[in-house]
Amino acid sequence: MNAIVTQMIILFILVVVGYIISKKKMMDADFDRKLSVFVINVACPCLILSSVMGDTLPDKHFIIPLLIVGFATYVILIGAGFLLPHYLPIKATDRGIYSFMLAFGNVGFIGYPIVASIFGANAVFYASILNFPSTLLIFVFGTLFISGDQGKMKFKWDTLYCPAMIASYLSILIVATGWIPPKVISTPLTLLGNMTVPSALLIIGSSIAQIPIRRMLGTSNIYITAILRLFAIPLFILYLSRLCHVEPAIANINVILAAMPVASYGTLFCIQYEKGETIMAQGTFITTLLSVLTIPLLTLFL
Repeated sequence: MNAIVTQMIILFILVVVGYIISKKKMMDADFDRKLSVFVINVACPCLILSSVMGDTLPDKHFIIPLLIVGFATYVILIGAGFLLPHYLPIKATDRGIYSFMLAFGNVGFIGYPIVASIFGANAVFYASILNFPSTLLIFVFGTLFISGDQGKMKFKWDTLYCPAMIASYLSILIVATGWIPPKVISTPLTLLGNMTVPSALLIIGSSIAQIPIRRMLGTSNIYITAILRLFAIPLFILYLSRLCHVEPAIANINVILAAMPVASYGTLFCIQYEKGETIMAQGTFITTLLSVLTIPLLTLFL
């Protein structure tokens, strides 16, 4: 458990660094926006690809069961995202922000190192496959939630061939074929992918710095959302997994991924669409802080 808490503190420190350097005028809103574009279109796709470019690959027969569990999980999470905000005393125009916070956790940026801390390095590959639906759906439902178009539900076909999705398709193909890329390919992708986590966390910290500190404490709605995102919904998913006799190892990894703090993409999308940045920054800040306690607590139920 000490390793888990340590990992969460390390990641949270990067958010603090982003806050400090923004206060020192080394980052600003324009810089954040440009860096966000880089993370979404370059660094994150490289991270996805590098996650399946190790020297050995696990049994490819696990791919289908992992995908089934992953997609089933996001049916629950997105369903909760659509339904639960209607029961919170928030403005209708803000529901999409809360929907995003409930539906999408920081599985890519924080989830991988946490899974490795709890289950070992070999579990990261399984996490990457379980994370595949998130990669797809966050660019579909995530942008719909943030943009405010969820009532229209117009599917944007270009989502299917955005850089992150192309990287996801290729990662599945690599595992399915068992191809191990040469170092001349995997090393540059790994180096670029490694920029994803620090860049995203610095952006979060910089976004927080642009909001008065007294407003970062959030409202009761933020804390209710945090409890649902970090603890209540993951426990419900764990109950359903055991009810459906999901392989325990897969179920446990999946539950930890479902218990991540609010996805960093939320801040990036809010900057892109220029709406809800304060609420999203509050939710990201508070859930990241509380996850230092809730993730170790959740492991007691596994």
